[in-house]
Amino acid sequence: MPKHFVDEYQPLLVKDFEDTQRRRLPSRSLLLAVCAACIGGTFQYGYNISVINAPTSYVHKFINQTWMQRYQMYISEDVLTLLWSTIVSIFTLGGLIGASVGGTLAVKLGRKGTLLANNIFSLSAAVLMGLSRMTGFFELLIIGRFFTGVNAGISLCVQPLYLGEIAPTALRGAMGMGTSIFITGGILTGQVMGLKELLGREEYWPLLLSTTCIPAILQLLILPCFPESPRYLLIDKGDDEGCQKALKQLHGTADFDSEREDIEKEKNNLVGFQTKKPWELFTDRSIRRQLLTIMLLNMAQQLNGINAIYFYAGYVFKQSGIPVDKIPYVAVGTGACECITALTCGMLIDCLGRKVLITGGYTLMSICCILFTLTLTFQDYSPVFPYLSMVCVFAFILSFGLGPGGVTNILTTELFTQATRPAAYMIAGTVNWSSFFFIGMVFPFIVIGLQQYCFMVFLLVCTTVVTYIYLFVPETKNKTFLEIQNDFQSSKRRKGRSADRAGTNLLSTSI
Repeated sequence: MPKHFVDEYQPLLVKDFEDTQRRRLPSRSLLLAVCAACIGGTFQYGYNISVINAPTSYVHKFINQTWMQRYQMYISEDVLTLLWSTIVSIFTLGGLIGASVGGTLAVKLGRKGTLLANNIFSLSAAVLMGLSRMTGFFELLIIGRFFTGVNAGISLCVQPLYLGEIAPTALRGAMGMGTSIFITGGILTGQVMGLKELLGREEYWPLLLSTTCIPAILQLLILPCFPESPRYLLIDKGDDEGCQKALKQLHGTADFDSEREDIEKEKNNLVGFQTKKPWELFTDRSIRRQLLTIMLLNMAQQLNGINAIYFYAGYVFKQSGIPVDKIPYVAVGTGACECITALTCGMLIDCLGRKVLITGGYTLMSICCILFTLTLTFQDYSPVFPYLSMVCVFAFILSFGLGPGGVTNILTTELFTQATRPAAYMIAGTVNWSSFFFIGMVFPFIVIGLQQYCFMVFLLVCTTVVTYIYLFVPETKNKTFLEIQNDFQSSKRRKGRSADRAGTNLLSTSI
């Protein structure tokens, strides 16, 4: 290549390369906005799932003492179990209610406004649970856990909506993974805070449960510094100036033009359309495939066996020779494992794509179901099998975090346009929390009835999802919301034409 050509074009090539790199990396403002949304959002969901495990025996003792003071008699085992089950499981009922109102709040108050208002539930829960022992009312624990559930339900509905709408198209997958990363970070933090070296001692359990206020306070301090969703501002509110300011703050002055153009196209495409209610989605034939997809994925996220793995983890660790008092530290290892895979998925999702990661994750989980069933079956035949079971536990968690744990929420964002997205999140959240409640109620009976063969049920769930995604869900990587919508429509038209041709051939053959 001539030297004068290199000298003339090298600066341009370097500039193009730098522009490309800049577009691939999120701005500092965008990253901080994601963290601000997540710390008081899905971080709380993960934290409140795991933090309740550490003080189990202490809360049992507190309920016993309170019952004795009130009624001068010991509480029966059945009533104690019922009260503890209520404290734990009322979280899912709160989540279900939160998910059912989250989409409506996101339209009325905005995505950012809803996330800020949602902290009322978290702060109220912290006060109630913190005062329970001091006042001698274990009922405050039930109400507090219900409020944490409502907070989590709204967060899981609105936060992914906010992240998906503030992220540029090329980074939507990575930014959307903030939901999964902060859930796993919350689970890990709850496990660590529950260790005896920190707040896991008997005298600290009310303080441990009330620490849910810390992420809420952090979000109330940080999130107001960042803008509302640009898509919400322009499409829902018609605020052109606000949208422009938000895009410049989140993406910088050099890179906001293409995003603005994308939002304008979506707005023009939705002229005359009102934001839809959840029940209206079921009667809209144009989005039936998308709706079925997100319902299947959200159901599978709870029914795929991840809860069973955590249930069996303690037994497997004990069989492997780990002392009972050391098992909580190994459990922290499982939380760290899931957190690392969520981070890995965040780095890979915009390179490999959603379809590869979620089908790959469910395929690996299917293999783990088979192997885990075998290792549990032959647990007593050789001292090697307990260790193989422990490997299966970590492999299953890694597989879940690599795909299903993070990609599910991102697909819920991407498969719908602005007019249908809030309602889709309400439906997805309702299905997710209902499945969570169902598996919590039914799982013990499945284990009693099938023993280790319960993983054959989860194998069926995982393989069904893999088959469905492979056949019916297009790749959404680097596509605008309108392009994804068009992919589904063209797929339906192709199948319709194929069916017509098949009918014509059959008719010709018959004649």
